[in-house]
Amino acid sequence: MQEFQPGLEWARAQDAADELAGFRSEFCIPPHGTDEQVYLCGNSLGLLPRATRQAVLDELDDWSTHAVEAHFRGRHPWMPYHSFVREHLAALVGAEPAEVVAMNSLTANLHLMLVSFYRPTPERHAILLEKRAFPSDQYALQSQVRLHGYDPATALIELEGDEAEGTISLDAVARVLEQHGERIAVVVLPGVQYLTGQVFDLKTITALAHAKGCIVGFDLAHAVGNVPVNLHDSGCDFAVWCHYKYCNSGPGAVAGCFVHARHAHSERPRLAGWWGHDQSTRFQMGPDFVPTPGADGWQLSNPPILALAPLRVSLQIFARAGIDRLRAKSLRLTGYLAQLIAHEVPQVLDVLTPTEPQRRGCQLSLRVKGPRDSGRALYEYLGSRGVVGDWREPDVIRVAPTALYNRFEDAWRFVDTVKHWHAGRN
Repeated sequence: MQEFQPGLEWARAQDAADELAGFRSEFCIPPHGTDEQVYLCGNSLGLLPRATRQAVLDELDDWSTHAVEAHFRGRHPWMPYHSFVREHLAALVGAEPAEVVAMNSLTANLHLMLVSFYRPTPERHAILLEKRAFPSDQYALQSQVRLHGYDPATALIELEGDEAEGTISLDAVARVLEQHGERIAVVVLPGVQYLTGQVFDLKTITALAHAKGCIVGFDLAHAVGNVPVNLHDSGCDFAVWCHYKYCNSGPGAVAGCFVHARHAHSERPRLAGWWGHDQSTRFQMGPDFVPTPGADGWQLSNPPILALAPLRVSLQIFARAGIDRLRAKSLRLTGYLAQLIAHEVPQVLDVLTPTEPQRRGCQLSLRVKGPRDSGRALYEYLGSRGVVGDWREPDVIRVAPTALYNRFEDAWRFVDTVKHWHAGRN
């Protein structure tokens, strides 16, 4: 990052020179009094693109005007609707179009993938995950282990953090695979760890795990739309993610799924549904399931049109912005925030996220120094001043300046608000 200066004028100068600054106007920034919020919570729920409202209304109008015929005659016919997001989604995650599909929710997709890719044997039935994995992943993996008659206490291997603040080195991944690889059936790790904000090296982890005969899948909830993931080239077997965080597709948004091209014609068992049936014969309503090649073959039901419309809008924005350009801005923006914290409030905040820019996305996870209740007190103070991050028990404040709509001024205002809080307590 270029030499940074702590003043507001410098932050505003960076915003004025930002080639992506115009995208901010395409989002609804929540108000705070007569001003706008400093919204740093895209890691939890992305903001509403202004074009989304009309996109949903268009589908409602087509439903009103055409009813069932909107499957074929709508402005965006419903029958092939999920294909309207395919190209942009594939580009966003670095995949071939046939490798991705938008469907279901993240945890539902994780279960569907595990049905096919977690095929335990007495000799190889363990699953590797990180310690302090997101609870939904923990619950899903525990339940899958139990469904196959194994005990999560012994079948789940938790990868311990070996670095400061609980982050995990590649050496730690290599060590656990060397020690336990022969009994690990599936590795399920995050693209970005939700609590620490650490970015994982998907390609290297996949190579290490495949060398031990393990299947590899990733939960990319905090990665897609945040950092490039290059799924096809990573070589991983599958991945799942949501679209309501960095992809700005609304609360409970339809999720995403990736299945590598080498599994396109897989004969692995799966939970089947009619929309996963081969498209050329789907409406012959035959009794025998013939899967569509690629990720589409794991679909269950026809796509939720009102949920896909916001995703279609968001992916069009990402296509215009470009994930590489967004990543370049993100490195500068989060780097500025990290430097500003270190320069202005080192006595207040510890940054738990790795310091190396390539090992973090836009999120910084922060711990407040001092008495145990200090973290919650600062979090609530920030909210009262219109500075919105989020809180994760027991003591972490997460802030995520996202490249599509956050400014350098937002980072400055966050730190300035922290300074005022600290001054008021001393």
